[in-house]
Amino acid sequence: MASEQSSDGGAELGRFLRARRTRTAPEQVGLTAGAGLRRTPGLRREELATLTGISVDYYVRLERGKETRPGPAVVDSLARALRLDDAEHQHLRELAARAARYAPEPPPVPSRTVRPHLRLLLEAMRPNPAYIVSRSMDLLAFNPGGLALYAGLADRPESRRNLARYFFLHPAARELFPDWDIQVRACIARLRALAGIAPDAPDLTTLVGELVLKSPDFAKLWERYDVTGRKATHKTFHHPQVGAVTLAAQPMELDGTPGRRLVAHTAEPGTPDHDALLLLDMSAPDPGPGRRPAMNGARPHAST
Repeated sequence: MASEQSSDGGAELGRFLRARRTRTAPEQVGLTAGAGLRRTPGLRREELATLTGISVDYYVRLERGKETRPGPAVVDSLARALRLDDAEHQHLRELAARAARYAPEPPPVPSRTVRPHLRLLLEAMRPNPAYIVSRSMDLLAFNPGGLALYAGLADRPESRRNLARYFFLHPAARELFPDWDIQVRACIARLRALAGIAPDAPDLTTLVGELVLKSPDFAKLWERYDVTGRKATHKTFHHPQVGAVTLAAQPMELDGTPGRRLVAHTAEPGTPDHDALLLLDMSAPDPGPGRRPAMNGARPHAST
């Protein structure tokens, strides 16, 4: 049966609906909470079913992962009733599409290989810190400033250099980011969105399992099921080596490498922030043999 074979997808769809329902207050959708204590936060199942125009039994089956083929009209109606934004609405559609498949697609094995021309690109971007991260936020390649920007990350083994681990487990992270709470919500949202469409991905399940056990903050935010977060165009770092520096942040998707992004941080030349980048680039330790691309000629000066 399709519903049995798609149980994992149906369960993830149900978890998302339940999380959003319990965070939607009756007043937000024009309902009166009424007198007396409500046993559950947010909307009751029957209230959401009524707002959506479906039977309570059908909605309960959706939330329990037993119904795996909601039509587009039902999905869109649920999104409107739950006041989902565009990104959350799209995430709900993707969850519904995955739940409807007869068999889950085998998760791809992520590769950590970075093509040589991308390493050359990172080198050419100096002194601007730049790095490449995987879909689960593993740090795969970087120029000197790109690694040094995250104070203390270079002390971790290469296989453990992951920005989500850094945010939640590294003692320097809270000092580095004055808006740590905003940064981690955006981090969680990205991982949650990935979990919805690839819940069995080995890189993701390993990371999430570790962080749920080791970080109460992560575990609490993970249960909220946010799939959108504020994407700041500028980030401020309180760096122990170069002081406070505010940089423009630009993530770029890489063609031919699904889920990978190149992230660059820049500052206007001639400003104190740019001077701080020059200092960070020049003082950063060399990444070591095999990490820096081969250059035909002298190593470029940090100020070029």
